[in-house]
Amino acid sequence: MIIKIQCYLRYLIRKSNFITMNRPQEKDLLSAGLTAAIGAGIITSYAVSQGQNPLIATAITIFSAVCAVICHQADLI
Repeated sequence: MIIKIQCYLRYLIRKSNFITMNRPQEKDLLSAGLTAAIGAGIITSYAVSQGQNPLIATAITIFSAVCAVICHQADLI
């Protein structure tokens, strides 16, 4: 009985992996950029509170968002 359950679970896992791997990926550049900008903005806001120049913090945030969008577009993420 346990072997049958294990075999069925393996079958379900393989089937779900096949479905998710063969589904066309939608590239939402806006969400990738916003996620990176929010993440970098949190870190750089802490750096600004410690005395970093706000323009440098903004540049870091924009650079990380652009890198995230490029990586997302190239399917590296």
